[in-house]
Formats: sequence, C-alpha cells, structure tokens
Amino acid sequence: MWEMHRTRADLFADGMTRRGITAAVRAGDLIRARRDRYLAPDAPDAIVRAVRVGGRLTCVSLLQLLGVFVLANSSLHVHLTAQSSRLRSPHDRRKRLSRRRRHGTCLHWTSLPEQPGAATCVGIVAALAHAARCQAPGAAVASIDSALNKGLMAVDQVSDIFDLLPSRYGVLRGLIDGRAQSGPETLVRLMVRKLGSTAEPQVEFDGVGFVDMVVDGWLVIECDSKAHHSDWEQQLTDYRRDLKLAQHGLVVLRLAAENIMYDPDSVFLAVRGVLAAHSRR
Repeated sequence: MWEMHRTRADLFADGMTRRGITAAVRAGDLIRARRDRYLAPDAPDAIVRAVRVGGRLTCVSLLQLLGVFVLANSSLHVHLTAQSSRLRSPHDRRKRLSRRRRHGTCLHWTSLPEQPGAATCVGIVAALAHAARCQAPGAAVASIDSALNKGLMAVDQVSDIFDLLPSRYGVLRGLIDGRAQSGPETLVRLMVRKLGSTAEPQVEFDGVGFVDMVVDGWLVIECDSKAHHSDWEQQLTDYRRDLKLAQHGLVVLRLAAENIMYDPDSVFLAVRGVLAAHSRR
C-alpha cells in the first residue's frame, strides 16, 4: 500500500546520481516530498502532504483514502513520533509548520507498537484508534464497522484497536458489527439501540434479498444513498421490494443517508415515532 517511498540513499543504491535524481523530479518521475524523502509520481496527494510534514498519514485522512466510512473531515491527519523534527507545511516543504499556524493539519504525537503499515502511512488498526479520538462515538463505531465490512481488518483485530485507547473507550467495543454495509446503517442501528429496541443487520427475505436491518422483527429500515437510488428504475425496484415486504407483514421505513448523517435528530424522532405508534397499537 503506497510503498514507493525512497530516501536519497535508496536511490543511490539503485544506481541513480544526484543529477539523475534532480532530472527525475523535474520530469515528474519522482516527487520530492521533503528533504531526503521521495515518492512515486502517482502517490495520493494526502500521502505526499503527510510525508512533507514529516510523518505518516493516519486517522480519518487515511480512512478516507481507503474508502472507509468517515462522517466528516477537512484536515490532514499526520502521525508523528517523539523523534519527529523539522516539521514542514503540508503545502510547501520550504516552510516550517509552526504551532500557531497548522495549515489545516492535525498532529497525532503517539508511540505505536509495531504493526503492519508503510513508511508513508500507519496500519489500519492505528488509524482506527486515532479516528476514535477524533470522531464522535457513533461515527467511530461506524468507521470500525466499515473497515470490517470491507475486509481491511479481521474481527480479532478489533481488540487491538481498543488496546491503543484509554479504557473509557471500551464501552464502544460491544457496539461493533461488521455486517453493516454503510456508515449510515451503523448510525441508525445505534439510534435503535438507544431507543431500547433491537436491530438485526442485513436480513434476507425470499423474493426480496437483503434489507439493511429489521427492528424488533417487524420494522424494516433501509438507508438509501443518492449513488444507489437516484434513477427511476432503481426506485421502481425499491417499491417492488417494499410491496413484497408488506406481504410478509413488515413495515418499511426508508431513510436518506444525507439525513442520517447531517440531520440525525429528525431521523431519531422519526424512528422513535414509528416504534412508539406500533407499541401503542
């Protein structure tokens, strides 16, 4: 994963000369991220900027690059060690990174045990541990669920994440469920749990396929995103699925991912209202 990280000594060992290195940089065949640190020309911009600062990409910045769910992020998250020095601006290797002007950079000064990773980024376990500190609890759970669902880590590595965190984060451990296929699904599942109900993720029905979750055995909640439900044909497919689910005696509640993420209070009240009405009946 983005292993093309070379020092000047590495390039000399490969037979390159000082003049050859300079020519390769000018030709765009190498990126000089900072003094004595070179990257491949196709290195992701976030990786280049993290190395330019003087560390490795981590936290939500790395998760975004891996396609793992992150609720929101506009900063560059960089892992540093106690030995890190001569920090530079992520935008210009000639400018120092001062304490007062971080240029949108969040620095993670932590020591990490040896874990799989690259010279340019931390491992997935460390990134998720850092993200747990930088996100709200629900979003942190959703990120871990997402990494599990994408196969970027094994279930037995979840405990490794919490080993890197203060004990107070342990309450999140029992909320992890890698069956969720999207971050919004996790966020809704946690809402349902808060309301005292149970949500079973990814339940399959004959003639329908899998639904996002079934709450208390009767309410199907589908978390729809624009990417997968924007055209009319897909919407017709959804309506036909809803009809078949109704034939099973199930009620369907469709929620927009955008509302789940950015207007969670309205979604929580809607779910609570539906569950309360059913309870009264």
